[in-house]
Amino acid sequence: MHSFAKNKLKIYNSLSGKKEIFSPISKEHVGLYVCGPTVYSNVHLGNIRTFTSFDIIFRYLSIIGYNVRYVRNITDVGHLENDEGEDRISKKARVENLEPMEIVQKYTVDFHGTLRKFNLLPPSIEPSATGHIIEQINLIKKLVEKKVAYEKNGSVYFDVINYNKSNNYGILSKRNVDDLIHNTRALDGVTDKKNPQDFALWKKADPEHIMKWDSPWSKGFPGWHLECTAMSSKYLGEKFDIHGGGMDLKFPHHECEIAQSKACFGTNAANYWVHTNMLTLNGSKMSKSTGNNILPSEIFSDGSPLISKIFSESSVKFFMLQAHYRSILDLSNDALLASEKGYLKLMKGIKILEDLNNFSLETSFDIKKWELSCYDSMNDDFNTPILIANIFEAIKFINQVYAGKAYLKKEDKIKLLEIINLFVFKVMGLKKPVLKGDDEKLDKVMNILLKLRNEARNKKNYELSDNIRNLLNENGISINDNDKDSLYSID
Repeated sequence: MHSFAKNKLKIYNSLSGKKEIFSPISKEHVGLYVCGPTVYSNVHLGNIRTFTSFDIIFRYLSIIGYNVRYVRNITDVGHLENDEGEDRISKKARVENLEPMEIVQKYTVDFHGTLRKFNLLPPSIEPSATGHIIEQINLIKKLVEKKVAYEKNGSVYFDVINYNKSNNYGILSKRNVDDLIHNTRALDGVTDKKNPQDFALWKKADPEHIMKWDSPWSKGFPGWHLECTAMSSKYLGEKFDIHGGGMDLKFPHHECEIAQSKACFGTNAANYWVHTNMLTLNGSKMSKSTGNNILPSEIFSDGSPLISKIFSESSVKFFMLQAHYRSILDLSNDALLASEKGYLKLMKGIKILEDLNNFSLETSFDIKKWELSCYDSMNDDFNTPILIANIFEAIKFINQVYAGKAYLKKEDKIKLLEIINLFVFKVMGLKKPVLKGDDEKLDKVMNILLKLRNEARNKKNYELSDNIRNLLNENGISINDNDKDSLYSID
C-alpha cells in the first residue's frame, strides 16, 4: 500500500558511520534482530527508549510493504558482570533468596507488562538464551576448530589476538586492538585467559552454581555475547539485514558478536548496525547507586520526588519520540510537562478533525505535498521529531478550519484523517485517549471527582487530593491541571 517509500529509505549504519540507502537482502523480506533485556531487574526508561525506537522501525518497515521478521531475545543466563565475575541473574537470585528462573520469570513479566503500557508490538520471535544452549555449544565447537577459541580448565575463551591476525576486531566501535592492549592492565595470574581482551564463550560453573549445563569442556554456562550470534543466525540466517541495540552495547557486546559471526560464517552478521542513544535524567547519567534514577512505575502510578505529577504512558512515549533515536535525550519534569501539553494538543486536534462538518468547495492545504513530507521524515533515518513537526503543521491547519480561517473539502477531510491516523497511531504507536467531552456520563462522574479534589486542594488536604489523582491514574485516567480545555484523558 505504501511501498512507494521503499526505495527512498536511508538508515544510519554504525559500521560505515553514515546514512545509507536501505537495500535488504531479499526484496520483500527484512530480518531485524534487537538485543533484548537481561531479566534480573525492572526494565528502566533507558531500555524503554531503545525498544520504542525499534518498535517504530518495525512498524514503519511493515507499513511500507516489507514482511519483517523481528527477533528480540531474552537474556536469562550468561550475562557476566565481567568474564571472571558472577552471572547477574544468579547474583540477584541470591540477593532475593529466589531460584534463578523465578528471577527470570518475575522480571520478564515486568518487561512485557511495561512494553504493553507503551503500546509496543511484540516481536515475531522472542527466543531465550537458556532455550538455545545446544546451538551455543555447537558455535563454540566451530570457533575452537577454527583456532579462534581455546579451552582452559573447563572454560572456553575467544582468542581476540589470533582472530585479529586475519580480521578486524574493532570494525564496529572503531577501536584498535593494539590500543586495547596498551590500555588494559596485565593479567594477574588468577584468570585462565591468554590475553586481557579475550572474552568468555563458556564458563565452568562452581559446584554451588545452579544454572549449568553439560558440555564437551565442563558443566557450566555460556558467555553473554554468544547467545545473540546463535539465535540471530538460527532465525535470520548467517547474514541478515538489521541488528540493533543501545549505544552501550556497541562495545564490547556487538563487537564480539561480529567477531564470532565473522569467524564462524565469514560475515559481519548484519548489513546495517543501528544504535540508539542514551536517556539521561536532569542532565546526568541515570544511576541507581546515586539515586538519579526513575522507573516507569514511578512516572505512571507510584510518583517520584524527581517529578511533580503522574504522567500517562502516551505522554512519556510522545516525549521520547520528540528526539531522534541517535540523540541523547534528557528526562526532566519540565520536559515531561511540555510533552504532555503537546500530546494533548495533538489528540485534541485529531478530535476536532473527526468532528468537523463545516466543509468548503476547495481545500487551502496541499495534502499530497504534506503527506510526502511525512514519509520523507521517516525515510530520513526514522526521524520522528521532523515527523511530529509535520503533523503539527496539519493540526495548525485543522484549527484554522475550525476557526473559519481555512478551507477543507469533505473528501479531503477523510484523506487527511487517514494519513494522520497512519502516522500517529500505526507508525508512532501512540494510544488515543478519551478526552473530556467524549462521554457525557463519564464527564459528569469526572466533574464530581475533580470538584472534590479541588476542594481538598483548596483546604490543603494534599493527602486526599493526591490519593484521588493516584487512584485515577492507576486506572488509566490522567489529570492535567494546567489545561482548561482537557482536564483529564484516558489511555
